[in-house]
Amino acid sequence: MAVDRKRGNEGAPSDRLPPQDLDAEQACLGSMLMEAGATSRAMSAVHEDDFYRDAHKLIFRAMLEVHNRNEPVDLVTVAAELRRLGKLDAVGGGEYLTALINEVPTAAHVDRYANIVCERSVLRQLISAGSEIQGMAYANPSDIGEVLDLSEQRIFEIAQNRTTSDFTHIGPAVLETFEKLDQKFNDPGYISGIPTGLTDLDEQTSGLQPGDLVIVAGRPSMGKTSLAVANFALHAAVQHNTPVGIFSLEMSKGQLAEMLLCAQARVNSWGLRRGMATQDDWNKIGNALAFLPNAPIFMDDTPGIPILELRSKARRLKAQEDVGLIIVDYLQLASMSQYSESRYQEVSGITRALKGIARELDVPVVALSQLSRLVERREDKRPILSDLAESGAIEAEADIVCFLYRPDYYKRRAEMEGSSDEETAAEARRRLDEPGEAEIIIAKHRNGPVGTVNVIFNPRFRIFDNLAFNREG
Repeated sequence: MAVDRKRGNEGAPSDRLPPQDLDAEQACLGSMLMEAGATSRAMSAVHEDDFYRDAHKLIFRAMLEVHNRNEPVDLVTVAAELRRLGKLDAVGGGEYLTALINEVPTAAHVDRYANIVCERSVLRQLISAGSEIQGMAYANPSDIGEVLDLSEQRIFEIAQNRTTSDFTHIGPAVLETFEKLDQKFNDPGYISGIPTGLTDLDEQTSGLQPGDLVIVAGRPSMGKTSLAVANFALHAAVQHNTPVGIFSLEMSKGQLAEMLLCAQARVNSWGLRRGMATQDDWNKIGNALAFLPNAPIFMDDTPGIPILELRSKARRLKAQEDVGLIIVDYLQLASMSQYSESRYQEVSGITRALKGIARELDVPVVALSQLSRLVERREDKRPILSDLAESGAIEAEADIVCFLYRPDYYKRRAEMEGSSDEETAAEARRRLDEPGEAEIIIAKHRNGPVGTVNVIFNPRFRIFDNLAFNREG
């Protein structure tokens, strides 16, 4: 169909014949009636609503009903189903079904016919979306950001849902689940999600699962950013070539790059920053540069980013780079575009939006969160769910809630603060920078067990390691 390039008020979309190809629709349906294999191939590509002509929608629906009963899809069974539904005359009778078969020389090209039907359907959906967007724009909305987000979401849904349906039969899902269970049985080390590199944590969670919102919470200096960036992101990108998107609302891109470089090279970040790196450090950095620059890590350091903008950028990153993991550092620094009556409501809205991003893009979203100061007032400073700052919605929406706790840090800090001897205090201060045991406390796990994972935190390299790992790297 030639493209009409004329401009002006004439020829509004409602005055034009929507994009369609009735010949392709007839060829697709005729192929399905001719050959059993063509039916399955076509049904995996097109849906009922992809057909433009109502009669073709009815025929396809009848074929689907017959197919779902495990009966052969042919002229006799489809005609009988249409007759049962009282729609045979509406589609043109048995003569029209016969004509569909006669018009198709071979069913071998059913994939091409189905693709043409699908492509025309996408064009019609884009026209409909354009009309919706136009209507929103003419309404002169007060929140431009929300309109932009809804517009982008509408287009994104069209792009993402070309070959999906509202409902999925249980059969394929059960078989897929069985394959994963069988693989796990035959390979006890199999990780179904994105591995974190921390063996015991992966054993508890089977990796970071698509669609999950994972909250990593802790008091300052516990290593939240280190765990999410230097462990999760670095391991996923470098070891498994999984594209990772990092929204850093607190640290700049330069600071993130320095953290990643020092973690990959395992050099003292503070010494490097002060110009005290050794030749061995530089050799390690040189080796890290062989891997890190090519790692699929994408960073955005927009401070106080509105959640609608974050979601928009995440969608584009998914479309352009097929991102497999998103990290947000940290949740409380994001903002809502619209006015919220309270900070509680704002944080609740941000959390729900992050869970929505995880579901929509089918990727794990790891969001860091602060804890309330009440932790510091207790003798036992291990966090609990009620310590999550500012909103119970964080606990409600999250699939996994992990707390970071470093007993060695609190012990050494108490020694430093409680010592009246300057030399003893200095020694305790120095020991704050030494590797020590840490706990990743899984306080909530929607689809698995809770419990504590013991690891080593190395403040010099700003990275967590398995307990069995050599502490000096």
